[in-house]
Amino acid sequence: MAEQNVDGPVGAGTGTAMGAAAAAPTASRPVSVTIGRRPEPVHDVAVYAFPGMATFELGVVVEVFGLARPELAGLLAAPWYGLKVCAERPGTPLDAVGGFTLTAPYGLDELAAADTVIVPGVPNVFGGAGAPPGRDAGGVSPALVEALRTAHGRGARIVSICGGAFALAAAGLLDGREATTHWRYAELLRQRHPAVRVNPDVLYVDNGDVLTSAGSAAGIDLCLHLVRRDHGAKVANTVARRFVVAPHRDGGQAQFVEAAVRPVEDEEDGIARSMQWALDHLSSPLTISRLARAARMSDRSYLRHFTARTGTSPMRWVVTQRIAASLALLESPEGTVEEIAAAVGFESAATFRHHFGRVMRTSPTSYRRSFGRGVA
Repeated sequence: MAEQNVDGPVGAGTGTAMGAAAAAPTASRPVSVTIGRRPEPVHDVAVYAFPGMATFELGVVVEVFGLARPELAGLLAAPWYGLKVCAERPGTPLDAVGGFTLTAPYGLDELAAADTVIVPGVPNVFGGAGAPPGRDAGGVSPALVEALRTAHGRGARIVSICGGAFALAAAGLLDGREATTHWRYAELLRQRHPAVRVNPDVLYVDNGDVLTSAGSAAGIDLCLHLVRRDHGAKVANTVARRFVVAPHRDGGQAQFVEAAVRPVEDEEDGIARSMQWALDHLSSPLTISRLARAARMSDRSYLRHFTARTGTSPMRWVVTQRIAASLALLESPEGTVEEIAAAVGFESAATFRHHFGRVMRTSPTSYRRSFGRGVA
């Protein structure tokens, strides 16, 4: 994770702090990492930690919600988040994948009282002999189930990353809803919780009060989506820039993208060239033939290579980029929906509204009402 301070607080206004162990790590003694306390957070984000966890997903949550954000000065209409890392036995070292320990000072009471609760995994997705006593097949404890139900009952936003969906499902929060998880776990989630409508082909699913995401990196997309919901596209893009990731990937994008196992050929370089050309000409009519010409490829070859590279079709990618470009315009009081639709290349406001609803799961007008600055 970027810019962690292992000797003390990350910075004023952060949700957590990471501290180094008192003794230097040795082969026989793992590193101990302690999560610190932020006083008086305005919007508490609580993330669940457990023994045996792989900490990438936890790190994503800390990176997005726990760092000081001086780059957001003047951009925030509301204070930033406060982050609490919670465990079933607060203060007890938790062994993590990689040979170090993690200590969380907060318990499940604080998790149940948070505004946003994030479950980045469960102890043992596949269950079997490894499931601890008193827990379900995935290692989900009754205490965690009760905390999730309590948080949801008080109106908290409940979020899972990767295998964390099994905890939400165990709490009954996904019954009758669409949800996703890592593609490796999708069939198991469907079998274990048949009331859940499992979609293994997307990066994340936003049901408003309950959100689920796919594998580890999709957690970044979902966390940025939460920031976008709470603070708008400009703030989310600024956070993404510091993260050095794309500011917005459509939640409906495929989880699995074919990876090149050979050196990139000259003609494949044209894909990146065509994408940059498209971004520079979003307001113009864009067709596969025009994109293929920018890539110096035939239409058929371009379609094949673009899909293999990105996991989506050229025109769907163009639509997503146009929607992303429209967000900052909608947050401004200038321009009607019709004018914004034309500015980002949609042939009509009706077409813009249709695609905006598919990608953002709301209408342009509702988005402007929620996130517009100075918009009545």
